[in-house]
Amino acid sequence: MKKKWFLLSLVCAFMLALAACGGSGSNTKESGKEGGKETGKETVDKSLLPAEATNDGTPIKGGTLKVGLVTDTPFQGIFNWELYEDDYDKQIMDYASNSIFPTKEDFLISDDGLGKLKVDVPAKKATVSIKKGVKWSDGEPFTIDDVIFPYYIIADKDYTGVRYDSDFQNIVGAKEYHAGKAKEISGIKKIDDYTMEISFKKISPAIYSGGDGLWGYAAPKHQLKDIKIKDLVKSDAVRKNPATLGAFVIDKVVNGESVQMVANKYYWKGKPKLDKVVIEVVPSASAAAAIKAGKYDVASNYKANDYKAIKDFDNINVLGRDELAYSYLGFKLGKYDSKQGINVTDPNAKMGNVKLRQAIAYAMDIEQVTKAYYDGLRTRANSLIPPVFQSFYDDSLKGYNYDPEKAKKLLDEAGYKDVNNDGYREDPKGKEFTIKLATMAGSDKDEKIDQFYIQNWKDVGLKVEYSTGRPIEFNSFYDKVQADDKDIDMFMAAWGTGTNPSPMGLYSKEAQFNFSRIVSDELTTLLNDIDSEAAMDPKYRAEAFTKWQNYMSEQATTVPTYFRTEIIPVNKRVKHWDIDYLKETKDNLQDVELTADEPVKSSK
Repeated sequence: MKKKWFLLSLVCAFMLALAACGGSGSNTKESGKEGGKETGKETVDKSLLPAEATNDGTPIKGGTLKVGLVTDTPFQGIFNWELYEDDYDKQIMDYASNSIFPTKEDFLISDDGLGKLKVDVPAKKATVSIKKGVKWSDGEPFTIDDVIFPYYIIADKDYTGVRYDSDFQNIVGAKEYHAGKAKEISGIKKIDDYTMEISFKKISPAIYSGGDGLWGYAAPKHQLKDIKIKDLVKSDAVRKNPATLGAFVIDKVVNGESVQMVANKYYWKGKPKLDKVVIEVVPSASAAAAIKAGKYDVASNYKANDYKAIKDFDNINVLGRDELAYSYLGFKLGKYDSKQGINVTDPNAKMGNVKLRQAIAYAMDIEQVTKAYYDGLRTRANSLIPPVFQSFYDDSLKGYNYDPEKAKKLLDEAGYKDVNNDGYREDPKGKEFTIKLATMAGSDKDEKIDQFYIQNWKDVGLKVEYSTGRPIEFNSFYDKVQADDKDIDMFMAAWGTGTNPSPMGLYSKEAQFNFSRIVSDELTTLLNDIDSEAAMDPKYRAEAFTKWQNYMSEQATTVPTYFRTEIIPVNKRVKHWDIDYLKETKDNLQDVELTADEPVKSSK
């Protein structure tokens, strides 16, 4: 339920139910332009993409589910919920999840998982209780100590992750423990072996979605307690053999390339029907061919701009759903001060002029990119809240539609003019002005999209170049962005928002994920209003979300570019694979079965 990084890089009032109507969907004709030419592209009717693979056939006993993790970079291999930072590791961990709180309608925490949540709003306290008789994958008993332990990992002064933020500091005593002023987190109390109590500085509606500092995962204290917190990230207990409460257990890891898992015989929902799961990295350029050849049962993270390559295969069902995510263009406005644990905005930042940022956004022909490269599986985003959160998403917000003339006018007003007639604008002081852009390495189509936008910006007189001369490998990209690399002025990325709509963890003064490093008193007030006690009133909170969305749109420090439709190819030998947010297979992996010894090959 926490934020996670997405491939282009990880917010509750409405559950989107995709129609489970079979087939891979139909298409509608829609004309567009690519490079000035009419494309006549077919646009996917997203409403006809099913959410469930309902394949016939008698299941075999056991078998190995083969998963292709589509990526052009190795996964990091940090298999710990408190420490992981990118979505590849998260997708692997989903098969061995230590989540204690599943969600129900409206993405609210439900009571049918390992843990139950009870909130006392006036007392600003929450009680978490867990099931009895549950065991870890190594046979050790699961107790409330394993639910408490993650709080001590994250609040430790030597914690190496990114989740010690303003949200987490809402727990009474967390800041004092982190600063070394207390030996315990005073707001966390163990009641008995199956119950804990948490005291908060404030309680808001966010707690019912896993916010306000509530943590949604357990950690095997018996396995981790003797490892120094600073050494956890490189330990075997995180990298090779983590104990799990999930359906499968990591058995073998080839660093950055593959993970083999075996069924957890102690799984609290019952031993899985599958014997194994094997997850392998598959490059995006060869993913379609591998799917056609029946190499994989499920293709995770398949690129939406390659939908056309697989849409006619007769050995798969192509599932689809709106993602809890958005892509964006971010601008660097400052630095993260690791000593103080806060973001610091530079008033003299190169990209500090709001009219410059707005002009860059208006110059982007995002609509044409969605038509030419994504077959309609991306749409231009107008907000930093995805539409799936219907009660909080502001559909009246215009955002930055393609308007090059408006972009030129804004640049003129801001003093960026072409004083030497070379076709590129100089800065307000008359000096050469080049914007350094960071994007992630991917397929040829991804680089073509980069070049399309670079041409868009050239058309309004802005010189934009890759910060390193080329797109950057995924892990290096985020290392550079998070470190506020001096050669990055703006960057293209994406956030998976999780089921908690609150933007506090991404845009607060203390959030390491606040990559644009925007800080202002007004922003802090707006964020606090969203997660305030007054926001227990749904109308008040909806209005607070609207004010925040409008402020972020006006500031244009993080400009949303696409809302995203996720597509998942599933082989026709797989039974009981569902991506509906209410019935997700990742929460019911024990029921997955196969109808053949090997994945089916396509005849087309």
